[in-house]
Amino acid sequence: MSLTAIPVTGVPEVRPDDDLPALIVAAATALGGPGLADGDVLVVTSKVVSKAEGRLVRGRDREAVIDEETERVVAQWQGPNGRTVIAGTRHGLVLAAAGVDASNVEPGTLVLLPDDPDASARRVRSGIRSRTGANVGVLVSDTMGRAWRVGQTDAAIGAAGIRVLDDLRGSVDTHGNRLDVTVRAVADEIAGLAELVAGKTSAVPAVVVRGLDDFVLGPDDHGPGAAALIRPQSQDRFGLGTSEAILDGMAERRTTRSFTADPVSRQAILRAVEAAVTAPAPHHTTPWRFLVVDTEQARHRLLDAMNEQWVADLRSDALPEPAIERRTRRGDVLRRAPALVVPCLATDLTHVYPDARRLEAERSMFLLSMGAGIQNFLVALTAQGLGSAWISSTLFAPAVVRQALHLPEHWSPMGAIAVGCAGGQPGRRQPRDLAGIVLTR
Repeated sequence: MSLTAIPVTGVPEVRPDDDLPALIVAAATALGGPGLADGDVLVVTSKVVSKAEGRLVRGRDREAVIDEETERVVAQWQGPNGRTVIAGTRHGLVLAAAGVDASNVEPGTLVLLPDDPDASARRVRSGIRSRTGANVGVLVSDTMGRAWRVGQTDAAIGAAGIRVLDDLRGSVDTHGNRLDVTVRAVADEIAGLAELVAGKTSAVPAVVVRGLDDFVLGPDDHGPGAAALIRPQSQDRFGLGTSEAILDGMAERRTTRSFTADPVSRQAILRAVEAAVTAPAPHHTTPWRFLVVDTEQARHRLLDAMNEQWVADLRSDALPEPAIERRTRRGDVLRRAPALVVPCLATDLTHVYPDARRLEAERSMFLLSMGAGIQNFLVALTAQGLGSAWISSTLFAPAVVRQALHLPEHWSPMGAIAVGCAGGQPGRRQPRDLAGIVLTR
């Protein structure tokens, strides 16, 4: 493949409500311009699109505007030049300062991202076709940093009439090896090429790239847009910064009661246990035990025995049978989950005191440590994209659990944890009112 990239010069300063396609066509078809032909790809900077669409803010505090444009904070830190924020926007993009920019505009002015970059690309494409008859693909580009790499490059945030991805999965390389994961981000590669030609300081808002006819769609097909390039947050293993990942991992942990049939790897559970045992513990002990109930036989033996105990307890409370059935049905999540883990507290590590007061305090210390370990375990599962449900039922039948699972007498079961891939996306937890929770004296 041989490509030609030609900058479109002579576009005047764009202002709100300007007819951007008309300005680009005039500059591109002027004497010495590249013209616009079928199969061309026109790359337009997001800044000039935003200017034409009036996405400008004047006389506002930049930090406040960034906060308004931020859907979620991915990472932030305080440096010598002030606060740096890496933010997810409502578009699904992850950008420094949520894409809010103060360069190449009048002092005191901020430029926001286009409201809908794909729609912007479609409007530019349609405007060019109506004026020239040419079937071109259009990309709206913006500058991005990259994880673990120094420097910035342009990428596509809007697209119309172009195949943005080149899926090579299922093909073979020159050595006959099957490609199973290779999907080329063609639109981003084109945007990077255009930025290399246009530069940052030459006031060139558009570039025509030729030689990509195979990627340009038919005149009535705008394609999926650049939205197809955005990885869903549920699949993004790098979606949060370090400190933010810890805080958001806690906030996003929700009880999961519906699981897919996908198996849970032993490695994922071991990683969660590694996190669990970082919890504080009394007397430099390791009081946590995590029993993975691996076989269906062991699982049924445990849950059937616990259910019998539960039913007996409820009958002794004189509950009617329909109410008992409804109540015990809550434990079905433990039967349906792909993996089942029973956390236990090793009580033989506690100190023995001659008085009840200190004995109670000693047990409370170990219970607090066990709770911290379980919380770490649940959050670590969330960080790996797994759902979980901590069910307290084993606390009410410790002897039954020890017998069913052949556990030592000094192991106290602390509930049971269902683990698996969530069957649906749980809603985001609403912030709680801390009034009455946080007190001062």
